Amino acid sequence: MSEASVAVHADADLLAQAVAARLVVRLLDAQAARGQASVVLTGGRIAAAVYRAVAALPARDAVDWSRVDVWWGDERFLPAGDPERNETQARAALLDAVPVDPDRIHPMPASDGGADPEEAAARYAAELARAARPGTAALPHFDVLMLGVGEDGHVASVFPEHPVHYENRPVSAVRGSPKPPPVRITLTLPTINTAEEVWLVAGGADKAHAVGMALAGAGPVQIPAAGVHGTGRTLWLLDRAAAASVPARFRSLR
Repeated sequence: MSEASVAVHADADLLAQAVAARLVVRLLDAQAARGQASVVLTGGRIAAAVYRAVAALPARDAVDWSRVDVWWGDERFLPAGDPERNETQARAALLDAVPVDPDRIHPMPASDGGADPEEAAARYAAELARAARPGTAALPHFDVLMLGVGEDGHVASVFPEHPVHYENRPVSAVRGSPKPPPVRITLTLPTINTAEEVWLVAGGADKAHAVGMALAGAGPVQIPAAGVHGTGRTLWLLDRAAAASVPARFRSLR
């Protein structure tokens, strides 16, 4: 478990550009070290801006995209191609613009894929297991796992006080989500916390309370963002508005 660090940028646009630059560097470092890289994507307005910024970076061409595995931290259980799916957002903003091997893009199952949410979650867990190295745990290596932070402190589709918080399987269906749509699929907290680096990306004043509570040590059942961490690094990437309530002990780290 890593200690959290905080980086604050002036506004949401600069935040997206900074995260994009960090992501390119992280993928390059992973490929230099392991010959390949693995990223877990998130959804939301800041995530979309990050993906567009990566696509616009000249340095993106330094990444060997054919050796990048792309996973998702959660997904809305909607038909394939629905504009509200995180996969659809990421493809439009980034993946369609770079030469990723289609076999290394791992979207979560869609609602029109012939499975109910529980079976769809089991299928994704099986796909994760197939990508794991033989003799290791049933999960692949995640170099970086990106998360948005909800106004209520949720991450992926792990919501405050929701039963999914207690789920130990790698992937879980989520029913009764307090945020529409009500049915989703998510990596669980134990899976998220296997990533080498976890980045929590938040912009806007509406995120300030949740960010502050998480960094102040709130309980992870009440504020799920407080319960995530990377094995090597946990990085909060914020704009000034989202950082308004960051505890004083982190301010020297900005």
